[in-house]
Amino acid sequence: MIEQENGVFPAVCPLDCPDTCGLLLHKENGRIVKVTGNPDHPITQGAICNKVRNMTERVYHPDRVLYPMKRTGPKGEGQFERITWDEAVTEITQRFRDIIAEHGSEAILPYSFYGNMGILSVDGMDRRFLNALGTSRLDQTICNSAGGAGWRYTMGFGGGTTPEDTEYADLILVWGGNIISTNMHQVVIAERARKRGAKVVVIDVHRNRTGQWADWFIPLYPGTDTALALGMMHILFRDGLTDNDFMAKYTVGHEELREHVKAYTPALVSQITGIPEEDIEKLARMYGEAEAAYIHIGNGLQHHDNGGMNIRSIACLPALTGHWLKQGGGAAKSNGGYNAMNSEALERPDLRPNPEARSINMNRIGEALAMTEQPIKALLVYCSNPLVVAPDTARVQAGFAREDLFTVVHDLFMTDTAKYADILLPATSSFESTDLFGSYWHQYVQIQEPVIPAQGESKSNVELFSLLGRAMGFDEEAFSQTEEQMIEAALDYPDNPYLNGVTLESLKEQRFVKLDMTPKLHYLDRLPTPSGKIELYSEAMKLAGLPPLPEYVPLKEGYDGERRPAAGESFPLMFISPPNHNFLNSTFANVEKHQKLEKEPVLQIHPEDAAARGITDGDPVCVYNERGRYELKAVVTDKMLPGTVVSQGLWWAKDGRRQRANALTPDRLADMGGGATFFSTTVEVKRQ
Repeated sequence: MIEQENGVFPAVCPLDCPDTCGLLLHKENGRIVKVTGNPDHPITQGAICNKVRNMTERVYHPDRVLYPMKRTGPKGEGQFERITWDEAVTEITQRFRDIIAEHGSEAILPYSFYGNMGILSVDGMDRRFLNALGTSRLDQTICNSAGGAGWRYTMGFGGGTTPEDTEYADLILVWGGNIISTNMHQVVIAERARKRGAKVVVIDVHRNRTGQWADWFIPLYPGTDTALALGMMHILFRDGLTDNDFMAKYTVGHEELREHVKAYTPALVSQITGIPEEDIEKLARMYGEAEAAYIHIGNGLQHHDNGGMNIRSIACLPALTGHWLKQGGGAAKSNGGYNAMNSEALERPDLRPNPEARSINMNRIGEALAMTEQPIKALLVYCSNPLVVAPDTARVQAGFAREDLFTVVHDLFMTDTAKYADILLPATSSFESTDLFGSYWHQYVQIQEPVIPAQGESKSNVELFSLLGRAMGFDEEAFSQTEEQMIEAALDYPDNPYLNGVTLESLKEQRFVKLDMTPKLHYLDRLPTPSGKIELYSEAMKLAGLPPLPEYVPLKEGYDGERRPAAGESFPLMFISPPNHNFLNSTFANVEKHQKLEKEPVLQIHPEDAAARGITDGDPVCVYNERGRYELKAVVTDKMLPGTVVSQGLWWAKDGRRQRANALTPDRLADMGGGATFFSTTVEVKRQ
């Protein structure tokens, strides 16, 4: 495909998005001139979002890093000079050897996430190199780990209702997810369900685009989702809307749960959540009386102190009503478990000389960089922009500014993070490399092969870590495998029967291959929980020091049960910073077209809260707490309940202004999975 100057070529969207769209890249004179959706893809069917439609502006951006560079000025100033790849590799490997000799290999820490969802790029050759080097491990918990843990305690397996089935639901609850912006093809399927008569209910803290699209939008206070789920359970049991035969056959703990939820009366739950009692009653009846109700669980509600319990509690609801047995019914948090691949063959943990190496939670990177015992002396950053995405920006920035910290960044752009690099390496876009893509929503595995040559002297993650591995003198075979060999190894995984029939050959021929979903027919017969059943009562949670039954636990920053500032609380507003429509986390925030679409960062504030502070629409305001401050423009709106302020999008620093929502957010860890607590943030707002 690289050699052909003109034509239309298949591709895959690499973004951290559940849809994992099939694309078509249109080339003229060797250059991609247009990105469209592939109409032959069975799920995405040719529809793509505006972010990807404008991907060429990112691929050919004038600010793209095209050559290896070495820092020449102070950290953070972005002053670099061009060097060769040989010089870069020599310096990196020598510095790593020196650090290992003096401080040990665990003084080196990787920092990465899924800026590119290619399995070879972020779960393959990179892991081999880090294992062979013996670095500290990074707990990649910034996104979905709390919710994943809560779901697994309940269901065991990392998969739920499949997208195609949701067309047959007669009630769809979108709980804590702005799917118009983050999962647009689920919206398309929901619209098909609507034409069959289904109702769509959105439960969220903010009436975003998805809330506006819903048949019924239910606003609630941040971090109170567990209370709402328990209130629904109270009504389902009270009014005989449960499926007792299903519970007897497929669950453990339903009798204990029945007694437990008697305390969560509609009156109490209304007090906690801000939802009127009559709406709680109506929602529970709709759910209990539906023929096939589907709950689409979003990402936002897990980014709280009680985030794991929020997901765990909601995951219990389909078990009470037996909706799992109805086509289109059930729930989904993530379906990534269906396409689990051979991680040992990809990552080669056998190469690691120190299997007991320490783990560092990526949400605590600011704290980790300040450690004086066993200090981190080198960072290797790729597929992530921690100066923008990590919580408690001030601490993170202070850590990256250390002169004794050797930092290597591999990226397409001079990000806020890259400005602190000692060595900056140019990365390819996904359209310039070979990779394998699964989806954490639909059931198709896809292959990407290069459509254009690597721009400048950029290298893919596979190329970079192969090069570094060989330069360090590590196992030649492990670091000389081709992408095709790695794909074959990844798919050779008899432990996952869903992969049956997915091969390199079938992918090259068809571009996307559906998983073998026949094992799902027996999904409920033997779940991988300790009991083999849906665990409404979890002994494993009890052993972990967690409540074994779903239980509402208030946030550590926030309000008491009557929506008054908690004792000693000097920051009375809850601050939520969800994604905006035209960025994906920090990706695209430097692309002019996307910036123009979003215009500027704003703070949405309720009219009651604005009036109490003398703030009018359009006023410049400062949002602040003990961690930092964020200056932006006020938009007075009633899209959320009083006491909550919202700023969408993660903006890069620009023109000396610190446009970073995460200057305010805590690096505390959630109740489960070491997850982030971005949305458990309290602030005050004042007019500038």
